[in-house]
Amino acid sequence: MTGWAGKVGRIRVIGTGVMGRGIGQLAATAGVTVELADVRREAVDDAIAYVGGMVDKLAAKGKLDDPRAVKDRLVAVSAPDAPADGVDLVVEAVREDLETKRALFADLERVCPQETVFATNTSSLSVTGIAAGLADPGRLIGLHFFNPVPLMRLVEVVPGARTHDWLPGQALELVRGWGHEPVLAKDAPGFLVNHAGRGLNTEALQILAEALAEPADVDRVARDVLGLKLGPFELLDLTGLDVSHAVLESIWSGFHGDPRLRPSWLTRPRVAAGLFGRKNGEGFYSYAGGKQVVADEPAAPPKPTSPVFTADEHLSRTLSSAGVHVVPDAYPDAVLLVPLYGESTVDAATRAGLPLDRVAGVDPLGGYERRLTMSVHPGLDPAAGRAAWGALAATGRPVTVVRDGPAPIAQRLLASIVNTACFIAGQHLASPSDIDTAVRLGLGYPRGPLTWGDLVGGDVVLRILRGLTAATGDPRYRPSPWLTERVALGLPLTTTGTTPSDLLT
Repeated sequence: MTGWAGKVGRIRVIGTGVMGRGIGQLAATAGVTVELADVRREAVDDAIAYVGGMVDKLAAKGKLDDPRAVKDRLVAVSAPDAPADGVDLVVEAVREDLETKRALFADLERVCPQETVFATNTSSLSVTGIAAGLADPGRLIGLHFFNPVPLMRLVEVVPGARTHDWLPGQALELVRGWGHEPVLAKDAPGFLVNHAGRGLNTEALQILAEALAEPADVDRVARDVLGLKLGPFELLDLTGLDVSHAVLESIWSGFHGDPRLRPSWLTRPRVAAGLFGRKNGEGFYSYAGGKQVVADEPAAPPKPTSPVFTADEHLSRTLSSAGVHVVPDAYPDAVLLVPLYGESTVDAATRAGLPLDRVAGVDPLGGYERRLTMSVHPGLDPAAGRAAWGALAATGRPVTVVRDGPAPIAQRLLASIVNTACFIAGQHLASPSDIDTAVRLGLGYPRGPLTWGDLVGGDVVLRILRGLTAATGDPRYRPSPWLTERVALGLPLTTTGTTPSDLLT
């Protein structure tokens, strides 16, 4: 490391809760002397003992060579505003309250040398707002770590409006030197990760509000078709709906009611009812002994004797390989399966001139590999619907049967994830590479959303969004100019392309 980052040898971490302990462990392991401070001295002692125990566990697993040296770098101080000569950086990790943080930094400004840098670990408050109470707001920057800090390698580096120009680059270098992966984000509501995460959650809640599927069905589709580790409702239960509801509301209001970030009316009454999730045993799922309770998927009907027709060659081959009688045209006795991209079954069948009472929709996203999703519209003959379900189940893939909507569930979730990332890129809230890194590391998605959009095809994502906009009239689905431009120009979503600065020589 060079410059200020290379000279940081002693820091003070204020707040010894989960985040403060994690930050302290990370820095001490990286070779930095860490002062730990809290309003309660016993909390500091507990934190030092806790971090020491974690260090010993790492050493026992062969992941740390010299645990004693790490523990020796942990130093207890008497108070957050104790004299701070020799402290290069103060990292604040106290409760998420603007006035509390402002008052703390005002006290620190009186006891810290002028060259000491201040950092806030805030996850939702404005870095600029926190710094506004300082005589020198330029010395403060956001360093948003993620829990658990030693394992979650991502750190959002967030300069405020008055942060000194030299500081963001040095903060990035410092984080890299500690072995973590930094991304640079603007001081906008939700920063980068929380903003990007709204794409999945808001659309999942919208699907639930439209009564198209149960939470477990949406989660199964999200896991099996999109490859997410957790479905959106599992994630909401894990985070706690009391926390997620507040984030949904604050980011939406922070962007002055932007429709693409609009929360669902469903969360407020659920929070009022105490349906938080895992933390209290009941949310979108129930929990017994901390274990999620999920009803088994319904058994599918047997393989039908009636013929099946689909214009999708891939699906046709898949069905034929399973022994389903596939015919080459929409014969009067055939069950009809229509592939959907950004449209409802009713619209797709009407456009193709097919008899609606024999048509069920199928989502082709994911190539029919791990899970099939079948859409049922109100005019479908139940016998034809059971035959269609049985034909799909004969492939050996699990089948999720949902109500017909303006687009299939997996497509809606993915288009929202990608479109949200495109808006972040288009507003220059972060670079394309940092967006992908932050979402992949911070949210655990299988790939970054812009890379994901390129993999599926920007034109496909755009088609889904335009179909949703046309069907619903809802501006939440308006495509980002970043997306529409790149599709028109044949450019990847991950590239910035030519900018005015490129013309300067």
